Amino acid sequence: MKSGKVPNGVLENIILKDIVNRRSEVFIGPGVGEDCSAVDLGGDICVLSSDPITGSTKDIGRLTVHINLNDLASSGAEPIGLMVTILAPDGASEKELAEIMNQINDTAKLTNVDILGGHTEVTTAVNKFVVMSTAIGKVKKERIVSTAGAQAGDSIIITKYAGLEGTAIIVSEKVNELVNVLSDEEIKEALSYFDELSVIPEGKISVDFGVNSMHDVTEGGILGAVWEVAEASGKGAQINYDKIPVSGVTQKISSHYSIDYLRLISSGSMIICCKNGAELSRLLDEASIPNAVIGTITEKKDRIIIKDGQSLIIDEPGSDELYKVI
Repeated sequence: MKSGKVPNGVLENIILKDIVNRRSEVFIGPGVGEDCSAVDLGGDICVLSSDPITGSTKDIGRLTVHINLNDLASSGAEPIGLMVTILAPDGASEKELAEIMNQINDTAKLTNVDILGGHTEVTTAVNKFVVMSTAIGKVKKERIVSTAGAQAGDSIIITKYAGLEGTAIIVSEKVNELVNVLSDEEIKEALSYFDELSVIPEGKISVDFGVNSMHDVTEGGILGAVWEVAEASGKGAQINYDKIPVSGVTQKISSHYSIDYLRLISSGSMIICCKNGAELSRLLDEASIPNAVIGTITEKKDRIIIKDGQSLIIDEPGSDELYKVI
């Protein structure tokens, strides 16, 4: 298998196949495209999500907070806190560990969540720092949103830009290689994308609007996220290549490394499916959240992107383009 998330076929046939939810409290269980589980404890629904940070080394503290809280935001939940596990390689310094914890604490404060506990150890099982977190949030049952809720005729909206997180990581990790590719201003712009990785604001607006599905764009990029929403919902999708917003910096990096920015990790972007997409787009504009209506959910299960007048099949996500560079 290649680096990155395991293919969805493997996920279904090995990981998910024999999982049985026996407890009546389980409100949402595991599934392809579902980043959160939910447990009904008799009041608010408790929402949980867990993810590791493995593709970056310099900003893993900041990323672990945003990436896990984004999953909660995509379900409509209010984030409460994080359980954090840090695995440090043998020989790691206390200074490196302190830098990661400073990032975690600063980002937790910024997003108004608490660090609830976790585990920290030095181990020869890893050759670089690996940070894993489980995020915990709450939501009223009637307000919870599932990836699997997209309906035929829904508009498909993307917030911010394709390849947002991947661009920031690549420039951070490969800045010495890119000094002759990007200007100083473009490097500064790319690194500023680390400050745009939260989807909590658009999640709040969308759940108040009454959307059918939300999904944050992580490994597999925009095309992977669209495929996962359609797969989880048992629907199809048709999107327009020319409608997908992307920055000039991301385009330059993608050209330099011969990667597809539509399949590049893009935390900070959210896929939202709803009726009356134009109205939600207007509300996002009013909140100064960049967005675009890029397509439609269809009853027919084909997943298609229209590019240069051709209808191209969107395949299920494979290894993220980031791993071709990092």
